[in-house]
Amino acid sequence: MTPSDPEARDPTGHPPGAGEVVDIGRGMESGAQRIRRLQSEAHRLAQEQLEGFARDLETMAQRAADIAAGGEAYPVGARELASRLAEDLPQKAQLLTVILSREDS
Repeated sequence: MTPSDPEARDPTGHPPGAGEVVDIGRGMESGAQRIRRLQSEAHRLAQEQLEGFARDLETMAQRAADIAAGGEAYPVGARELASRLAEDLPQKAQLLTVILSREDS
């Protein structure tokens, strides 16, 4: 029988082995290797999340600056709060960026 032979196909009509998950070389991991791999992956994911958080802080600082400069359209208390946030958030984002760069070193 050949793979093109209808009798050589599985019940779904695919050749034998089609769509099967195949291990492409990682092999068996020891417990310690798996722990190191998972810790490394968790570290990378945390790094990505913190980088996104720093970008979000910058975006929020810009939005706060826009509100602070928005004049009478916004209540006085909201403009004052936005003004303080516009001043504070970029510094927090920069601090977070410095902390992240230390982790990379």
